[in-house]
Parts: sequence; structure tokens; C-alpha cells
Amino acid sequence: MSAQPGSAEAGVRFSIPVRVYYQDTDAGGVVFHAQYLAFMERARSEFLNARGIDLASWSEAHGVLIVVHELTARYLRPARLNEMLTVTAAVAHIGRASLGYAQRVERAGELLVDARIDLAIVSRATMKPSRLPDDLKRVLG
Repeated sequence: MSAQPGSAEAGVRFSIPVRVYYQDTDAGGVVFHAQYLAFMERARSEFLNARGIDLASWSEAHGVLIVVHELTARYLRPARLNEMLTVTAAVAHIGRASLGYAQRVERAGELLVDARIDLAIVSRATMKPSRLPDDLKRVLG
């Protein structure tokens, strides 16, 4: 984890290494665009795990789900089979019933994908917006 002073990303930027496997690529050996979203999901999950939040049991205990509400992604350069990537996640926004992450995929410091992922907190029973539980707010804030 590394702080990003002066950046638009709030808090600490958490990162994980990801190797590109054959299953991540298209017929041309380039990472398929949707696979970057899976890499980002993994980084967000590991971000929570590193803070002691097991998302499955936490979600069950609080009766809520965290679902993608909106995302924007800029694809700048391709990644290829067997390359090592760094995928980052930084909390950019904490709302009453939402979270926002700034995320990046890099190869040796070169920016490949830049994204903003907005998540909604919803009731497991009704799928309607639900207040962000205080314990998660404390862990992320």
C-alpha cells in the first residue's frame, strides 16, 4: 500500500500483483477488456481482506450487498499474455449508501487502464438502497 499525496484519490492506494494468463486474453493474445474489471474486483476484495473484512460473512451479518452501480474506464494500452501487472484500488468517495473507488492497472509503472467504480449498498432482501454500516465506514475511512 502506498499513499498518494495530492492525488484525486482519497486515502491509501492498495495494490495487488496480477499475472496475465491465457484465459485472460482474446484470440490476439491481448487482455480482453472485461477481464480488467475482474482484476479490479479482485483488488477491491483484497483491499477489504487486508482490513479484516471477509465480504461474504460481513454481507450476511449486515443483510446488505455491495453492487456495482456505475463505472467508467479508459483503456490506454494493452496488456499481453504472461505480463505482470499491478492493480490498485483507492477509496475515492464514501457516501451514506455508496462507495467510490479510483482504480488503475499498470505494467512496470505504465498506466494501462484508469477507472472509476461506484458501488451501491443495497438490502439483500429488497435490493433497495441501504445505509453503509458504520464498521465498514470506519475501516475504509
